Amino acid sequence: MDSREALGSWIDGPRATAEKMGADFGHRGARLGLPEEGPGSIAPVGRRLGALFVDGWLCTLIAYGLIARGDASQANLWSTPVFFVMSVLLLSTAGSTLGKRLFGLRVVRLDGGRASVVQALGRSLLLVLVVPALIWDRDGRGLHDKALATVEVRV
Repeated sequence: MDSREALGSWIDGPRATAEKMGADFGHRGARLGLPEEGPGSIAPVGRRLGALFVDGWLCTLIAYGLIARGDASQANLWSTPVFFVMSVLLLSTAGSTLGKRLFGLRVVRLDGGRASVVQALGRSLLLVLVVPALIWDRDGRGLHDKALATVEVRV
């Protein structure tokens, strides 16, 4: 066996190389008991980023029109607090923000129930800090989801 194959190619990554060598990781979400595709499966990265973009855009628009009254520098200052409040309120009551709803996503507890207020609060706080959202496990869950026992799934 070539040592380059054992370490993994920078194109394929270590997971693909391990799978070529016979390791079976299962699909994303298998360890959590989630289906591979369809409703209840782990949300794809593209949809998550799209939903985050829509939510960020809406929060900036709200901050620009309602709070900053047309002052762009004030709108930039207020968009993050508006995002935090919107995220906590909508995740704890409806299970998804407007962007998530548009992209067919929902945040749930690991047992499938709606995220609690405490989970929505903690998840939103960690998401605003950005770094936990950039660290993912092999199921595609960010550190902000792992810390609060939540998962973002397809509707």
